Amino acid sequence: MVSSRSGIFITFEGSEGCGKSTQITRLAELLRQKNPDRELVILREPGGTALGEGVRQLLQHADPSVSIVPEAELLLFAASRAQLVREVIQPALHRGAIVMCDRFFDSTTVYQGVARALDPKQVEMINHFAVGGVVPDVTFLLDMEAAQGRERMKQRNAQSVVVDRMEQEPEFFYEAVRQGYLDLAKKESKRFVVINAVLSPDEVSQKILEALQHFNISTLQLH
Repeated sequence: MVSSRSGIFITFEGSEGCGKSTQITRLAELLRQKNPDRELVILREPGGTALGEGVRQLLQHADPSVSIVPEAELLLFAASRAQLVREVIQPALHRGAIVMCDRFFDSTTVYQGVARALDPKQVEMINHFAVGGVVPDVTFLLDMEAAQGRERMKQRNAQSVVVDRMEQEPEFFYEAVRQGYLDLAKKESKRFVVINAVLSPDEVSQKILEALQHFNISTLQLH
C-alpha cells in the first residue's frame, strides 16, 4: 500500500451481470450525503483516462476480425491500469479522496490468469508493476452463479446494438472466472468481502454498508 496516503480506496469485482454498477452508484450517493466535504472519485477499468478509454474501446468493441491474443489482452489492461494509477488514483488518494473503482488488478488476476490460463506468476508480476504498490483498502466481490450472471447480462443487453467482446465468452469461461474470484477472496480474506449478488439490490447495499462499518475506517462517515 502506498505510504502517506490519506484517501480510501474501494474496489468492486465480479463477473458480468453481478450488479457492480448499481451498487457503486448507491454507495456513491450515500458517501456524498454523509461526507459532503470529502472528494469522491468514481472510476472504471479499463478507462478513467484518455489512454484507458481508448484501450477500453479496443478491448470491448474490436472488430470480430481483429484477434487479440491473451498475452496482448493482459498487457493492454496493464497499460490502462498503469496510466490510471499514476494519473488519477495516486494523486486522489494523496489528496485524501474516497476512490471507488469498478474493477482493478483482481480482474486481471482472474480473467487473464485463471480463465485465460496465463502463467499466474507472470500475471502477478505485471499487475505489481502496473499498480506500483497501490492496493485497495476494501474489495467487494459480488458473487453469483455464472449462468445467473449471463442471464442478467443478456437481459441488460437485449436492446443494445453494440457487441461487447468480453461478454461473448462461453459458459465455462465465466465458471472459471467465478471460481477464480472465490479462490482469490479466500486467499486475500483480510481485504475481500464476498456478497451474495442474488440478493435484492437493497439487501446487497445493506451488506456493503455493514462490511464498511466492520472495517472501521475512522475517516469515513456512514451515519
